[in-house]
Parts: sequence; C-alpha cells; structure tokens
Amino acid sequence: MNDTMTKLDNATLDMLKNPVIMITLPIVYTTVALISIPGNIFSLWILFFHTKPKTRSVIFMINLSITDLALACCFPFQIIYHINGNHWSYSKNLCSFVTVMFYANMYSSLVTMTCISLERFLGVVYPMLSQKWTKKRYAFIACFVTWLLVLLALLPLITTDLTYEVKELNITTCFDVLKWSMLPNLYAWAAFLLIPLIVFFIIPFVVTVICYISIIRKLVKASHRDGNGQKTRSIYLVAIVLLVFIICFAPNNIVLLGHMICRLMKEEGYYHIYKLTLCLSCLNNCIDPFIYYFASKEFYQKFMQVIGRKTSVSDTMETRRESVFSARTMSSGHAIKTDVLTPCLQRHESVF
Repeated sequence: MNDTMTKLDNATLDMLKNPVIMITLPIVYTTVALISIPGNIFSLWILFFHTKPKTRSVIFMINLSITDLALACCFPFQIIYHINGNHWSYSKNLCSFVTVMFYANMYSSLVTMTCISLERFLGVVYPMLSQKWTKKRYAFIACFVTWLLVLLALLPLITTDLTYEVKELNITTCFDVLKWSMLPNLYAWAAFLLIPLIVFFIIPFVVTVICYISIIRKLVKASHRDGNGQKTRSIYLVAIVLLVFIICFAPNNIVLLGHMICRLMKEEGYYHIYKLTLCLSCLNNCIDPFIYYFASKEFYQKFMQVIGRKTSVSDTMETRRESVFSARTMSSGHAIKTDVLTPCLQRHESVF
C-alpha cells in the first residue's frame, strides 16, 4: 500500500512488475482452490446432512466452511489479475468484494476457531457450566457478532474505490495501491491497522492457546483407559489449530503491520513480502477440513466410510457410550458426581 498523492516510487513499480509475485500467487491460489473447493463442499455435506445433533461446534464449523468456500470462489479473479501482470479488468465493486472476502475470511476464521476452542474448553474443563450453554442460538449469535465486527473493521475497504490506474505501467491495480485519502488522518490509519491486529489475531491466538493447554492438562489428568482416543485427537487438533495461527496468519499480520508503519513514516515498505505471505493466509482453506476431522467424531466416521475404511470397534463403542451418557445427563439435569467426572469428558460430539 502506497502514497498516491504523488507518483509511485520505484519500489512500488518494481513490486508491480515482480515476476515472482506474478508467477507464485496464481500457482498457489490455483492449488488452494483445487483443494479447498471440493474439500469444503464435502465438509458442508457431512456437517449439514450427516452430523447430528447440530451442536455449537458444528454450527461454528459450518460457518467456517462456508467462509472458506466463499473465498475460494474469489480465487479465479485473483489468478487472472496476477497472470495479466497485476491488471484488474473487472469492476470497482468486484475489486472491493474480492479484497474484503480475503480479509473477512482471515478474521472470521481466527475468531471462529477461537469460538470452537472455547466450546471445547467448557465441554472438557467445565462440563457442568457447558450444559447451561447448550442452546444453538448462542452459536448463531456468536457467528453473527463475529461477522458484524469483521465488516465494521473492513468498512473503509467496503466504501472505498480500491482500484488505481498506474500510468507508468499501463495497468489498473486492485488493492495493491491505496490512496492516503481513504482515511482522514494518521490516527485513523493507526486504528485501522492496530485494532484488527489486536482484536482478530492477538486476542484470539492467546485465548486459543490457553484453552487448548487447559484441555490437554485436563485430559492427561483423567487417566482413563477409554480416554486415549480423545487425548490423541485433542493433541492433533491443538497442533493443527496452532499451525494455522502460526504459519497461515502470523506472517501476514506481522508483515502487514511492519509495512504500514514504514509507509506511514514515508519509508520503503515490505509490500512485496506481504503479497507472498498473503498466500499463506489462504492455506487455511485447505487445513480447516482437518480441524473438522479431529474435532468431530461424526465427521471422522463419515469420512472413513466415504474412503471405504471401517471405523474400529473401539470408536463405535465410544460413540455409543458418548450418546447414552449425553442423553442421560441432558434429560436429568442433575450434577455429576466426582467419581463419574472422567466419563463426562467423553460424553458427546461437542467435546471431542
């Protein structure tokens, strides 16, 4: 992003002509689209039609999968844009829509994964408290509030013409060159950068790490022979979620912050590096189905059926035991005694 009050500097022009960006980004976006579109369609099919009951976690997963699929459908426009030498040949409104979808997917994914971790945390560490928040409407409210906050944070991008005609190269860019006039002053730019970084990345990352550390500690303490499967799935889930945060989202947010600070100080930025890290943020579209795989036993079992592999007897017995225990506790509404706390960690799908 650059100052467009004067002519573009050489660093910006070099970035727009950079062959690495024009080759790497279409390859990555094409690969991600080929994997994420069928992967998320398959995920939605399982989550919608083969996962019952529709718990809070399932609702969060559906929201995440729809978000990923919407972004994947925008990839063809970005691919053509970079193949054409960073030239946007579509409408201004479509440029704004594609740009907003990139960031909305990133921020919504981060918050949704945090919601899933909180749901897991309550189900495992505070199962009695979790029973008081079983209504699905809380998940719908959380998804609605998340999207409301995301769209408010991205409002400057929604209401601004993000295209810019680069006469030196005879191209029209989309979001690669921003006007300083998009925001009224330096403080507004600082808020536009820092608030999303804190609200949509730092806070979700810290909360997610704390939740999963607490979950692992709880499951390790519950030394029950039937809990080994849950412990294994939880460890895999933690690893995947942290992988998404650290590899997919951390580089993009850190580089963007550094670039914007440099540009606000009228120094040369790191936008060429940022463009490459933007590819990493899209990889979460391919990783998210693995989160569903380890977070939902029904998803795991249906996937095994589709690929022609039978689930083990222990998995089947564990699912039946979880269903019976869940039905009993949901109907009785009484507190569970200490000596049956461990089975509570294995009750229903919304835990693990």
